[in-house]
Amino acid sequence: MSETYHLAIDLGASSGRAILATFDGKKIDMKEISRFRYPIQHKDGHQFWDLPAIYNHVEDAVDKAVAMTSDKNAKLASIGIDSWGCDVAYFTKNGNLIGLPYAYRDPHTDDAIERFSKKMPLDEVYNRTGIQFMTFNTLFQLDTIKPVADKILWIPDALAYMMTGNAVMEYTVATTSQMVNAGTADLDELLLEKIGLDRGQFGPMVQPGHLIGEYRDIPVYSVAGHDTGSAVIGIPAEGENFAFLSCGTWSLMGVELPHALITDKTREHNFSNEGGLNFSSRFLKNICGMWLFEQSRLEFKDVPQDTGELVALCDKSDCGSIINPDDPRFAHPESMTAAIREYCEETGQRVPETPADYIRIIFRSLARRYGEVMECLKEICGKEIKCLHVIGGGSQNSRLMQYTADELCMDVIAGPSESTALGNLLVQVAACGLTSWDNLRKISKNSTETKTYKPCLTKK
Repeated sequence: MSETYHLAIDLGASSGRAILATFDGKKIDMKEISRFRYPIQHKDGHQFWDLPAIYNHVEDAVDKAVAMTSDKNAKLASIGIDSWGCDVAYFTKNGNLIGLPYAYRDPHTDDAIERFSKKMPLDEVYNRTGIQFMTFNTLFQLDTIKPVADKILWIPDALAYMMTGNAVMEYTVATTSQMVNAGTADLDELLLEKIGLDRGQFGPMVQPGHLIGEYRDIPVYSVAGHDTGSAVIGIPAEGENFAFLSCGTWSLMGVELPHALITDKTREHNFSNEGGLNFSSRFLKNICGMWLFEQSRLEFKDVPQDTGELVALCDKSDCGSIINPDDPRFAHPESMTAAIREYCEETGQRVPETPADYIRIIFRSLARRYGEVMECLKEICGKEIKCLHVIGGGSQNSRLMQYTADELCMDVIAGPSESTALGNLLVQVAACGLTSWDNLRKISKNSTETKTYKPCLTKK
């Protein structure tokens, strides 16, 4: 077959990328054509996303992709958008954006879970949705904001609506809300009633691969709108006996299951059942990820700017202190290094003094936490796990990957770092009818390179 061209818009928690890809029937070749930042906007004590600015970046990326394909006497075959989960945008009946979407790190929902528990027992919420409790889940955002809007759309769906005029609710990103009933695979009517909203304010539920509409005569498809959903689709795995770790600002560790797993134990350990292809479940747990490192490095003085060189500083430290990355104090502190120092002081451990100390503490603590979650995961799901596939930017961090292999005592297969964009594109080529859905992992393997880290006999 002749090559086809596809555009993935991949939006992270602080920056986005546009990836123009070619597909030759066997593999996908990706080229980043633009990268753009959209820092959280601070206004009146709250934090927001500048959605119009993000939309302008998307339009610019499409312009560039169209020009590049035209130069090759070809046409862009499809567009797909993925983003972070939970946050939503509000629109009027005429399709106008109402204000700016709240950012999930805004503290306005800090006590939202406790407030909602007075409306409905939390056990019942979990039994209905199978989603772990996080203060920024859409359920609690909407209960706090109490929006008046004709349409309420998650970020990738909001951007697709702005492009096509058609409103949909893509399944994988919708499930991050803690509002989708695990049994019906649609919004839970009782939860909507509790927060005073109507099903008609949301778009029809669609699966990855749905044709939303067209933008400039280019088909716009729903992909796995949640970036983790796309990342998991992009894993170049063989067989089913593996766990995954999506390692970015957040770390998400889990396994793929055909159906949601909701029990007393999964509720006790706060595991989530997020949506996957064909209504499958990404059974996983959120762990604070590279956020600790990203925020700490902003405070370091006289250190290398290159990330690889900065990461390597941990070799110059012998600090053995361990923190709990999921301690609430690390969610949005004024100073991350101060929060780490405070934790070490309170727990009677050595207090970090140098950037090398902080970096070593962060990476070893993340690896230790991954080990704890892995043991819990294996016990609860009863699935044999032979290796861990790590995807996302953190997969390029050789120190963290080796620490993780040592803690888990199993092979860690790192890569691809661009798994989210790859998963986005895999859905597009299947939706275009260019390959079968069963063939996606094979295409992923043909399109990527990985590195395997073996556990050391002695943990360091």
